[in-house]
Amino acid sequence: MNRAIQINLAGAVALLLALLTSSPLLAKAPPPGASLAPMVERVLPAVVNISTKSRVSLNRNPLLNDPFFRHFFEDFFGPAPELRPRRRPSQSLGSGVIVDADKGWVITNHHVIDNADEITVMLRDKRSFEAKLVGSDPETDIALLQIDADDLTAVPIGDSEALRVGDFVVAMGNPFGLGQTVTYGIVSALGRSGLGIEGYENFIQTDASINPGNSGGALVTTAGELVGINTAILGPSGGNVGIGFAVPTSMMQVVMAQIIEHGDVRRGQLGVMIQDLTPELAKAFELNRRGGVLVAQVLPDTPAEQAGLREGDLIVEVDGEPVASGAELRNRLGLKRRGDAVELTLLRDGRYRTLELQLQAAEQATQAAGGEARGLELVPIPADHPLNGQLQGVMIAAVQSGSPAWRAGVRRGDLIRSVNQQPVTSVGEAVALLRSDGRLLLHLVRNRGALFVVIDD
Repeated sequence: MNRAIQINLAGAVALLLALLTSSPLLAKAPPPGASLAPMVERVLPAVVNISTKSRVSLNRNPLLNDPFFRHFFEDFFGPAPELRPRRRPSQSLGSGVIVDADKGWVITNHHVIDNADEITVMLRDKRSFEAKLVGSDPETDIALLQIDADDLTAVPIGDSEALRVGDFVVAMGNPFGLGQTVTYGIVSALGRSGLGIEGYENFIQTDASINPGNSGGALVTTAGELVGINTAILGPSGGNVGIGFAVPTSMMQVVMAQIIEHGDVRRGQLGVMIQDLTPELAKAFELNRRGGVLVAQVLPDTPAEQAGLREGDLIVEVDGEPVASGAELRNRLGLKRRGDAVELTLLRDGRYRTLELQLQAAEQATQAAGGEARGLELVPIPADHPLNGQLQGVMIAAVQSGSPAWRAGVRRGDLIRSVNQQPVTSVGEAVALLRSDGRLLLHLVRNRGALFVVIDD
């Protein structure tokens, strides 16, 4: 009896091992006794260390911007300090990936080189080169650098769309400035969005260890093909807990192509405000389905209005591909260029309809509802914003990279409450105040916190 049980157990184990070793998942793993070393040796020369130098502003106490407090201060303590922010040197470390050896193109994260005055790329063979910033895109956190160097090695770019949850991947980078480091794991999830890390989110999630300094490094398959650019982690103490994110190469390549052509990314927009279809909204609109994107507002003089899109329409497909959420629609359209033709399938009054339209320049769609001044694109506080109705002001829809506002620390999503201590109640009012001459004092709300920012000419 015991022997029969042992035989059956042995047979079951053998069958299980046969099934596992023949599965597509384990087919991508190294066989027992094998090593990733040959692949790593091929790819590591294409992974670089990036260091930057910049000078950052140290803002004075905002009370010194108040004329009454300043007058009181000077009566007792003499002349108050100048309002111009002090500046101190700053350094940062990150990683990058050589994607074209002949042209010297290096991909990294935008946040690695943001506001850098000097960018240095160090190769695996310890050679260092000053890098030129070809262009960057804060919305996807991708930047393209160029170095003038011979004998470079580039990593082949793979198809991130072919990845599956459970595939094995390898992360390479420069964590904590230690030097090139390799970690190993699996694809934990695909299409991660709604994290609030970037404007356009379609992340690959992995448990391969990613730590500070890995940003801009390579996420590759066990065959040595680049499928992602390591970008962010979720961790209570800033260290790795097995939840890392990478921008997929499908998104990276679209952004890179536009940077090469234009120096920046020129996106197109529909001209609508959207929200996800919740069960409550589906019931209210009498929609017997799950998934889709509800049109909350159609902006005037935009492709959406011209094509006949209406408030209450439910967008279910873009170019024949289903969209289940606002983030998915935003990502799909965010990778298209201004002027591109788009076919939308929508549900209206219980019937499916198809609309064709041409995407408009993003700034045109923004101006239909807002305005622009000092490198800031302004719109009313959206209806779905958590602070809508709780305070007066306008929202910053975009900040021109390199502008005085950008250098002062103003960012997309900030709310402007006042300009030069004058309350802002509308976009037109904010634009008029921002276009005044001289230095500006902005009172901003960011993530439910408040701060003052000084913008120089």
